[in-house]
Amino acid sequence: MSQREIILGMTDRALRKQVILSQGLLLAASIILSLLLFDSIEDWFQYFNWNPKEIFYFGLLPGIIIVLIDVILMRFLPKSTFDDGGVNEKLFTGQPVSSIFFLSLLVAWTEEMLFRGVIQTSFGYVFASVFFAIVHIRYLKKPILLASVLMISFYIGYLFEQTGNLFVTITAHFIVDFLLGVTIRYYKGGIIGEA
Repeated sequence: MSQREIILGMTDRALRKQVILSQGLLLAASIILSLLLFDSIEDWFQYFNWNPKEIFYFGLLPGIIIVLIDVILMRFLPKSTFDDGGVNEKLFTGQPVSSIFFLSLLVAWTEEMLFRGVIQTSFGYVFASVFFAIVHIRYLKKPILLASVLMISFYIGYLFEQTGNLFVTITAHFIVDFLLGVTIRYYKGGIIGEA
């Protein structure tokens, strides 16, 4: 049975539970790894800097630009180019915006804590960025999706390299996931126009 068949066979509620469970596991991994890899938990918390100006310029604006580029690509490339096995469409279509907001925030928070806050600070920018793309395994057989997630991963990793601020990367990641989730919800699978 293919991943697409498994996803399409799940109820919306079961899929959301699966996403929440997987993010809980990533959060647990980030906490355990931070305890193992950092001298103290305070070393890890130094990467959370509340700087509204930095968050706006290096988190919010880049997130919006990434989404605009994706929407333009969705408009001009064939729908099959963006088919991730039905996961995103199943996850976001028909969901209230509040649910999309919660899932996007959860995913952004947990993934950035693990990939930037722990992996990038311990193993480096390139390793964290490539590993982030590999974890999104459903994109590996889709060249455009893989290139997109790699570029986004390297870009968000670069933002962390420049700012050292997880609130910046969480914001950028959240904006990308939330706006694309809303796009998928309102434009039937995120396709704004057929090529």
